[in-house]
Amino acid sequence: MVPKAVVLAVVVLALAARGGTSSKPPAADSLAPTPHSRDGAQSAAAKMAAAFGSERMFDREARHRLLQSTSEPDQWSKLIQDEDDQYDPFTRQLGLDDQGRPPAGATFVSRAMPAGTILRAYTGSTAEVDIWCSTLFGLTGKTVSKEIPVETGWLTMSMSLHWTPKGWKLTRYEQTDGPEPTDKAAEFGTAPHL
Repeated sequence: MVPKAVVLAVVVLALAARGGTSSKPPAADSLAPTPHSRDGAQSAAAKMAAAFGSERMFDREARHRLLQSTSEPDQWSKLIQDEDDQYDPFTRQLGLDDQGRPPAGATFVSRAMPAGTILRAYTGSTAEVDIWCSTLFGLTGKTVSKEIPVETGWLTMSMSLHWTPKGWKLTRYEQTDGPEPTDKAAEFGTAPHL
């Protein structure tokens, strides 16, 4: 699995140093389920990508709940261990607590905003989806030891999904940087159905 905590090319947005985190997007499991269809698979993948790029991934308990709600039960243990190995050290390095909260007087934000999806394969019971995302990531404020400069970026999450009685569930995913919108040779997909 790609080291997302670093590749978290989930980039930086500087906010006014007003303390606390920005408002968090709803968890993937709180969003409306998607249909058993090609569009439904792409929509489910886009919702998961947005959740996986959020501040929720820096809160250990919330991350575990998110992974359990979006993935196949036989994948929970591996996914949770892989993500803990990536996020726990990075969270400490950023100076966040176990709930992903920054020091008082600081602001932390992490976002992945799906801009397009490409359905690579679909059998009815399985789907392979690439989700192209614009990203924001940052930690600002006078109480942080080192502010992260403002940047923006792009990444692609590649997800394998399986249809279950409880909807589309994740069996595998990877994350890579790019492509940039200026890359004329890249496939960007269509806007996801959220």
